[in-house]
Amino acid sequence: MATFDVSMIRELYAKFPDRVAQARQLLGKPLTLTEKILYAHLWDNAFPTDPHERGKSYVDFAPDRVAMQDATAQMALLQFMTAGRKKVAVPSTVHCDHLILAKNGAAADLAESIDANKEVFDFLATVSDKYGIGFWKPGAGIIHQVILENYAFPGGMMIGTDSHTVNAGGLGMVAIGVGGADAVDVMAGMAWELLMPRVIGVKLTGKMSGWTSAKDVILKVADLLTVKGGTGYILEYFGEGALSISCTGKGTICNMGAEIGATTSLFGYDTSMDRYLRSTDRADVADLANGIAQHLSGDGEVYANPEKYFDKVIEIDLSTLEPHINGPFTPDLAHPISKFAQAVRDNNYPQKLEVGLIGSCTNSSYEDLDRAASLARQAIAKKLRIKSEFTITPGSEQVRYTVARDGILDSFTQIGGLVLANACGPCIGQWSRHTNDPNRKNSIITSFNRNFKSRNDGNPQTHAFVASPEIVTALALAGDLTFNPLTDTLLNEDGVAVKLDPPAGYELPPRGFDVGDAGYQAPAEDGSQVQVVVRPDSQRLQLLYPFAVWEGTDLTGLKLLIKAKGKCTTDHISMAGPWLRYRGHLDNISNNLLIGATNYFNDQSNLVQNQLTGEFRPLPETARAYKAAGIGSIVVGEENYGEGSSREHAAMEPRHLGVRAVLVKSFARIHETNLKKQGMLALTFVDKSDYDLIRQDDTISILGLSDFEPNRNLSIHLAHTDGTSDRFEVAHTYNEQQIAWFKAGGALNLIRASVA
Repeated sequence: MATFDVSMIRELYAKFPDRVAQARQLLGKPLTLTEKILYAHLWDNAFPTDPHERGKSYVDFAPDRVAMQDATAQMALLQFMTAGRKKVAVPSTVHCDHLILAKNGAAADLAESIDANKEVFDFLATVSDKYGIGFWKPGAGIIHQVILENYAFPGGMMIGTDSHTVNAGGLGMVAIGVGGADAVDVMAGMAWELLMPRVIGVKLTGKMSGWTSAKDVILKVADLLTVKGGTGYILEYFGEGALSISCTGKGTICNMGAEIGATTSLFGYDTSMDRYLRSTDRADVADLANGIAQHLSGDGEVYANPEKYFDKVIEIDLSTLEPHINGPFTPDLAHPISKFAQAVRDNNYPQKLEVGLIGSCTNSSYEDLDRAASLARQAIAKKLRIKSEFTITPGSEQVRYTVARDGILDSFTQIGGLVLANACGPCIGQWSRHTNDPNRKNSIITSFNRNFKSRNDGNPQTHAFVASPEIVTALALAGDLTFNPLTDTLLNEDGVAVKLDPPAGYELPPRGFDVGDAGYQAPAEDGSQVQVVVRPDSQRLQLLYPFAVWEGTDLTGLKLLIKAKGKCTTDHISMAGPWLRYRGHLDNISNNLLIGATNYFNDQSNLVQNQLTGEFRPLPETARAYKAAGIGSIVVGEENYGEGSSREHAAMEPRHLGVRAVLVKSFARIHETNLKKQGMLALTFVDKSDYDLIRQDDTISILGLSDFEPNRNLSIHLAHTDGTSDRFEVAHTYNEQQIAWFKAGGALNLIRASVA
């Protein structure tokens, strides 16, 4: 297959040195790689007279491409269809990876899922055909792995409707997860707006050896920065240690940057990227990159004196880095493996390991699977039986075909492993788990990226831990979370104590990658005659309607829908799993609105007080009751509200059901933007203790909207049922353009108006 969009890459690279020189002159200092790429992608190459201020300036960018996975692509493309454009303005792709259930094995699961989701897959294929979008069929692979293998390139900039779009940073790309409305902007030929990120420098020294892998780097970073420590930042990795990590290992590190809230993460161009590009049949891109290599990494002065040029610097010595296991229930609860067994005992985590799962978009490279397979081969040779269920999820058909050819998959199946389809599967709740009690307290360990409560199998009692594929495989052989493969032995079939040797594997396939049918479908040259049909009675797809414009007044008489307690991720706001089937039908999927959130007033989920009746009812039902009565509502939450997935359904559902504002202690970046795009108010407490003032039967008003402008606070008025009241200020981060989205009822309404 010829390199995709190589002319676009060639054109960017031709301009890149001059744009970097302009940026260096403007900023008057040596440049980070982050700055080089961002300034090279300014909209219309519009260099400002003064530097964009990190963390303060909203900036318009021109991304090179857009990527969408099937669950989020439905809503993104339904919005794009209403935008009035005939063809996407930048190279764009759709990847069918989320709607494939993991149950019995790759072949059966893929066939069943294609049949069950035919209406949606046909819709996505037809829309792609019509509007010039590349389409990757079910089974082709997980979006991020396919992007890395085919589209990512050093120095580029892309956005994708999935938070793990950041995976492409492993190939030196600024790749950012967004909501569908942002994707529509770019596909419609408009500028894409982003708050100029701050930059964290991550200096890697030394070199990994033994059981330590690239996964352990990001598990340690999550420990250092926590789930919100990267919010508003790009992480730029550098140092001798960075040069020693494979390109796909770099991708793993960047992928899980989403778990710390980072805008994205990236590495500078090096020989590992050159090797990977050539191995994936993109020698032409490697040659182009080598021609401007000095511009595809941060300046030497920056890396020599990082404290002068980064907003924050952290350092990790790879030579002393232990393998880590993070979890449960949050990806930043980190345990070096030497201390994990004690943590299991101290916290009464279920010691028996029931399932080990490897692969996913995070860890399914050839190197990952070959290193894990080296342990499977040891198990066969040393007469060890696997003690846990064990699944393998290849990241793409190209990887699957190659590892099958090279005997790697056979090594897994010989020890009892089950190979799943090239899809997200258990990572996103698309897992029909074999269990006789779906509510039982238990432990699993994965090489995935997220481990929020209920995410993998819907069971809130499942303790999900995250580690490298090698550690997952070793623990699955032991069936015991307290096993440390670095120090402990296992009894084999003959009753002999044996020790596992450290894993080993090839960075890239010695015989090269191979594939039969990669699963790509090119769009029609002329899509004007292609008809896109959405049945009026469909339960899976629903054409969108424009949200109402702002009334021009303060928002008064709002009812509290929920005061959410503790962690409230996009999984809590709009669950995945079985709900994925409704991602193209806004009204149907709105029946899962906030059903996973904990109600502050009763510590229960999906049970809130309907103020019209006084009864406690399910949350979506209560929201619909307020909407039917013409009453707006408000959602209140705590820190890092909306962390996790980029799914804009978590913003569209409340908008659809009459929620006018979300007021929290702090937001995750993507979710805050998604709320703004849909014409809602995203507000934060000035004094976080004001959260405690809100009662479940309050009537709430948002005041000051007649003077709504950047950097001016609004006010909240609480009318309590006992006749008393409270009033306090709330902050926002809206700029002039975002205020225009609010007044228009959503950003999409402005796009429609621009082509009317």
